[in-house]
Amino acid sequence: MAARRPEDEYDYLFKVVLIGDSGVGKSNLLSRFTRNVFCLESKSTIGVEFATRTLQVEGRTVKAQIWDTAGQERYRAITSAYYRGALGAVLVYDVTKPTTFENVCRWLKELRDHADSNIVIMLIGNKTDLKHLRGVATEDAQSYAEKEGLSFIETSALEAINVEKAFLTILAEIYRIISKKNLSTEESAPASIKEGKTIVVDASPMNTKKPCCST
Repeated sequence: MAARRPEDEYDYLFKVVLIGDSGVGKSNLLSRFTRNVFCLESKSTIGVEFATRTLQVEGRTVKAQIWDTAGQERYRAITSAYYRGALGAVLVYDVTKPTTFENVCRWLKELRDHADSNIVIMLIGNKTDLKHLRGVATEDAQSYAEKEGLSFIETSALEAINVEKAFLTILAEIYRIISKKNLSTEESAPASIKEGKTIVVDASPMNTKKPCCST
């Protein structure tokens, strides 16, 4: 029997989904975080793919399983099933394309329709390296994120700016929720978590969120 590799040893497995329009840089955010790689010739994701990275969060070993969902409309029916079991979601738009920011509202609605009500959501404005092409103001995105109860950060997958910080922030928030749940129950959850099972956060909502696209 083969010995377990170091990357197979972890305390928690957290599933996080990347969503947003096609071409906003989801795949490069994934590759930058998991492999520290950026590909200028990256093609649109077909269906769903995922990558993992094991790291320390609040002193515990966490295996982050990041799922990259295709942004094209024709794959939407396929990807909806992949929201199941996700503890976190990274909603990405392109700061140079206002349309991708306008569509955030639609993605957020889909996410809230299919995902657990306690899912941790982060809004990311990607491609900040293209300063001369910016079409979405940081203040507008920040205001929207606050209104919807989302955390927010701007990144550049190309220049590796804030990518690590973004994922570490969402993983730490997931861990805090899981820790609180473990403390409030007498069940010993970590034993099953060791075997790589995805944790499902308690369905009771943390806070009341405003409906998406409300006027």
